[in-house]
Amino acid sequence: MQQNFIDSVSDTPIKLAQRKQFLRFYLEPETTIMLPIEQITEVLKVSFNKIVAIPQMPPWIMGVYNWRGEILWTADLGHLLGLNTWQEQRINSTNSTVVILSYPSGSKAKSMQKKSLGLIINSVEDIEWCDPNLIQPPPPSAVTPTLAPFVTGYWLKPEGEMILVLDGNSIINAMN
Repeated sequence: MQQNFIDSVSDTPIKLAQRKQFLRFYLEPETTIMLPIEQITEVLKVSFNKIVAIPQMPPWIMGVYNWRGEILWTADLGHLLGLNTWQEQRINSTNSTVVILSYPSGSKAKSMQKKSLGLIINSVEDIEWCDPNLIQPPPPSAVTPTLAPFVTGYWLKPEGEMILVLDGNSIINAMN
């Protein structure tokens, strides 16, 4: 039997099947972000000394990490988005939280390879259930040119908290 719940913003019933899961985390300055769970492969802790810096890369690329025997490029998500860099964040640890984004690449005729990218963030806050139909496009004045290519929109929670919704595939494509 399909369960419904009442959307406290519009007071209309919403089927649970319409909602999707998003990983919620925080970046400074005062930015709460969500990524769709289906774009995330794994979340893990990585020691910073295990990330090997690669010269002549964009400044938001932190380096590479040996993940399951494969090379995983790691990126400073705050720096990529034009927010505070990893060094400016309030991270008091020698370990970082890495969100691994993945999506298949290549044509269907070829064997499907996965592209992956590790995003360095402060920490994971929670899993959110959200109806994607409630994600609104951000006002152009609220999104910087650096941030715009990665933003899907924003979600206004019933208690008034605004959460920025990013597209993981756009972030991975920034590597090309």
